[in-house]
Amino acid sequence: MADVSVAEVRVFNRFYTRQIGLLSEHIANTPFTLAEGRVIYEIGLKDQACASDLAKELGLDPAYLSRLLKTLAGMRLIDMAASTTDRRRTDIRLTSEGRKAVGEIDRLNDVAVEGVLHGLSPEDRQQLTAAMRAIRTLLSADDAPPGPVILRPHRLGEMGWLIHRQGLSYNSQFGWNGDFEALIAGIYSEYHAAAEYPPKNLWVAEQDGAIAGSIFVQPSEGIPGSAQLRMLFVERRARGQGIGGLLIAQAVSFARDSGYERMRLWTHENQTAARKLYAAAGFTIVESMPEKNFGKELIGEIWETRF
Repeated sequence: MADVSVAEVRVFNRFYTRQIGLLSEHIANTPFTLAEGRVIYEIGLKDQACASDLAKELGLDPAYLSRLLKTLAGMRLIDMAASTTDRRRTDIRLTSEGRKAVGEIDRLNDVAVEGVLHGLSPEDRQQLTAAMRAIRTLLSADDAPPGPVILRPHRLGEMGWLIHRQGLSYNSQFGWNGDFEALIAGIYSEYHAAAEYPPKNLWVAEQDGAIAGSIFVQPSEGIPGSAQLRMLFVERRARGQGIGGLLIAQAVSFARDSGYERMRLWTHENQTAARKLYAAAGFTIVESMPEKNFGKELIGEIWETRF
């Protein structure tokens, strides 16, 4: 029996092919076939292209690409000439007519995509583009470096998303059950309900338009002058970039600048990566205790740093 994920991908492929109109004979109502449009557009992204590189980048058979290039040359959209540095290579450039054609393809493609998006709310558009970005990231074969990380306030709807992601992540990593999800739902609810003073704050780390991690600070319950560091989280795909350390540094700086005398946190012995970050930020263990939580036998720890 085939993997369910394989079936889902095939269903999505059929749907998307119909939705975006890739089966139509011409691309975005231009005179070009889909293959011709792809080739001329790719050449337009470069000052100068080479046939062998185009074949690899577009996944086209070299002989088929050669026929396409001859057609485009016959339409006076491209110039082809032997390379001056390597006679085995053919340099390809757009003519002035070719540049006009690429501009028109660009414009008509924008119109076509806007037609697909028409009727979607801003929230639906954001959800759609985030899903597309995730597909591109997960299936990309190149090693393009991730973009910069920005820390920002959370937005409406993101608390629920953070609870969802952390519930799944901790189940996958540590085998914790639904008790953990229920607990952190209460923790986020407490943060939301807490007064604005003593100070509290929540930061989301965003990278390439997607949430990469989060953390928040609120007063420690029953301990005057103490801040509580809570719910440090970094998405698995974003780990190894220093995002966890950046979030902790932001939280510690906020607590210190807000006049707190110390900062505390609760973690567990098996959370080795997070514990290393806490130690590097100046926290030390002040208490440890056996726990039966989230369907597991654990060693809980209280860490603290003083300002």
